[in-house]
Amino acid sequence: MKASPALHGPTRQALPFGLMSALDLSSADADEALRLRERFGFLREIVDEMERSVPYASALIRFSNGQSIDLRDGEQSASRNDPQSGVVLTASNGHSLEESASDAIDADSIRHAARELVERVLHHRPDGPEPDLAIQADGPGDGDFATPVIVDPRSVSLTERIARYEAIRQRLRALDDRAVQATAIHREGSQVSIFANRSGMTTQQIRRVVLLLQLFVSDGQQRQFDVVIKAGTGGLELLEVSEAELAECAATAGSLLSAGSIAAGTYDVIADPLTTGTIAHEAFGHGVETDMFVKERARAAEYVGQRVGSELVNIYDDPTVPAGYGSYFVDDEGQRANGTTIIRHGVFQRGITDLYSATRLGIPRSANGRRESVQRKAYARMSNTFFGAGGSTLDELISGLDDGLLVCRSLNGMEDPKGWGIQIWANFAREIKHGRLTGTIFSPIALTGYVPDLLADVSGASDTIEWSSGSCGKGWKEIVPVGSGGPYLRIRCRLG
Repeated sequence: MKASPALHGPTRQALPFGLMSALDLSSADADEALRLRERFGFLREIVDEMERSVPYASALIRFSNGQSIDLRDGEQSASRNDPQSGVVLTASNGHSLEESASDAIDADSIRHAARELVERVLHHRPDGPEPDLAIQADGPGDGDFATPVIVDPRSVSLTERIARYEAIRQRLRALDDRAVQATAIHREGSQVSIFANRSGMTTQQIRRVVLLLQLFVSDGQQRQFDVVIKAGTGGLELLEVSEAELAECAATAGSLLSAGSIAAGTYDVIADPLTTGTIAHEAFGHGVETDMFVKERARAAEYVGQRVGSELVNIYDDPTVPAGYGSYFVDDEGQRANGTTIIRHGVFQRGITDLYSATRLGIPRSANGRRESVQRKAYARMSNTFFGAGGSTLDELISGLDDGLLVCRSLNGMEDPKGWGIQIWANFAREIKHGRLTGTIFSPIALTGYVPDLLADVSGASDTIEWSSGSCGKGWKEIVPVGSGGPYLRIRCRLG
């Protein structure tokens, strides 16, 4: 489930995989990595001690903190997120996988917790027969990683950031006399992790930033809105907003005041990249998280190697996308980040995995074992999930439609992995007649469909990709940052 509105990001060509490599660390990041290694080098010793008694063990320490700014008419507020830290220890007895979490991260406390976990695992009593669980510690080796940052949020004072984003907010509000409110929300946060197993120890410093601008307009009878959102892994350089983007936001919000309602039915549709990304996220994101295969709750498990879409359909998940909101270098179970081809030319290739599901199913691991926090279990979770680009321009896609709609600004979506149905809500759609946009607009839009039917009807894709970003829940909880994206996609589907 896409749990928050899509966040508009920069346009890029589709170049899977390995776009984000382990760049040389800045001097500050290198110093921090060295400090982390000196402070937590004992984790290797603890893992070694655990594996004298059990066939597999690992340790993950994580720190997180951040800051929020909320600006609106007559109100300014800023707050710091409560810093969090903790450790999660993992151990297997060759049949089951168990964990222990704590906020005590000193060597003595972790060593004590590790011994208790080993004792518990060794005396594990299953309810019934359990198959072997032969975990391979084939990653991550040793390495230090950090998100490249040009403008570090810590180098810009809170006062200066408030002034900067308040000025943008006021410029947006002034663009339409019917404006009743404009908001600016800025978030920045960092996540530092140290992972150790027998293959090595890694340190990872990830930084994420968000700027959400929202303009609300009213004609006295109704209220409408549009958004500009910037987000990604990196620094404040990702949050630059152009005057053209502000003007487009104001023009769109104003036009929605005269939007009509769409008649329910089946339409030829061009999905904008935000909507395309949400389709990828819901159709072949959640549905191919292989922990759901183990639980026999995903219909996709029956379709590996089979055609599930047209030749134009290529879907990927890749945590190495530069500045992608769901990007990272090492997942929370020690797998080095790599890209996964989920669908190639319409044929379902494979799902994305966590450590347990990959081992239990006997399939290669992908780097998708992710935790909301060290107090939460690791699941197979998406990183940046997207459709690959095609060979058409947007103008060519539009000119190829005699009667259709350009669906824009996906807001959220949900899926049924067992029944393979999806539903996506978008803010508006623009009418296309005889290969041209007419200026008529409809709002709101609900897109529904059976996944294989939807993907089979993909008949065109633009030659560039745009990214969106947000937060994703496993069901209604277990929230992690993700990216999604794709080209403009021409499909036939049901709208309501």
